[in-house]
Amino acid sequence: MDLRTTYLNMTLRTPLVVSACAPLSEDIDNIKRMEDAGASAVVLHSLFEEQLRQETRELDHFLTQGTDSFAEALSYFPEPAQFHLGPEAYLNHIRKAKQAVDIPIIASLNGASTGGWIKFAMQIEQAGANGLELNIYHIPTDRNLSGAAIEQTYIDIVKAVKSAVTIPVAVKLSPFFSNMANMAKQLDDAGANGLVLFNRFYQPDIDLEELEVRPSIILSTPQALRLPMRWIAILFGRIDADLAATSGIHQAPDVLKMLMAGADVTMLCSTLLTHGIGHIRVIEKEMSDWMEEHWYDSVEQLKGSLSQMRCPDPSAFERAQYVRALTTYKPIQSTEEQ
Repeated sequence: MDLRTTYLNMTLRTPLVVSACAPLSEDIDNIKRMEDAGASAVVLHSLFEEQLRQETRELDHFLTQGTDSFAEALSYFPEPAQFHLGPEAYLNHIRKAKQAVDIPIIASLNGASTGGWIKFAMQIEQAGANGLELNIYHIPTDRNLSGAAIEQTYIDIVKAVKSAVTIPVAVKLSPFFSNMANMAKQLDDAGANGLVLFNRFYQPDIDLEELEVRPSIILSTPQALRLPMRWIAILFGRIDADLAATSGIHQAPDVLKMLMAGADVTMLCSTLLTHGIGHIRVIEKEMSDWMEEHWYDSVEQLKGSLSQMRCPDPSAFERAQYVRALTTYKPIQSTEEQ
């Protein structure tokens, strides 16, 4: 059984990649356990743009733009003192991870503007990272800021980083674009080597007792895979960038569905926080068993087999399926109604 796949110009043993999963990837011993359990690559936890302020102050305009009337908006990020790793410590963490394991190490930057990203992207490359994931987190609140201007910020970041480094660069996206297909094409044209679909932004909650707005972290469920699966199926074969599936991938069937849709790799986080790092081994075995039972010889044979381009009913990924789902749904009758 050939489980190999390619992602960001790298040949990986399997499509099982650990996503930016704090606090697991903050510990070198955990990264070793990930490799032992069968992870084919690890995306380190993100370095936040706020941490880069320690080295540059030119980001202030971008981070505060449009937030005057929503003063609590920036409080969704942890305060700098709460960050586990600063810029220099993050670079050292990359070096230690590279020395500890043989699998690729992909760094992650989380922010909303170019600023210190370019300089630090170069330092990340020098530290030995095999790739870089740009986790662009932007909450526009300026009513005068157009969608086109927001999209251009993404494009500018990708072009700037790509011009500064030679390692492959992936972009972790949210689904909140007017035309996701066009945005994917623009990023592809800008030089992105991969697209990671989709980012799960942590939404704030309100504490009714303390009357405060607080961050709220909710782990993904398998139901969350539907949105990235749909868009991966639509984009497969239509752009050159690799496609990474993230969010909602908990078991082997989730991995298989994403591969059939067209994903090059599937990224794991919530399932490892729930079941432990050793769960990677379980997923790989169950995936291999299913492929053998259904006469698949390789991941490449499986990949994209049920994408929009190849499935018997391409409309299944578009509006027609929405109408069909509504008209065929049968509500459960209560005892009183029976």
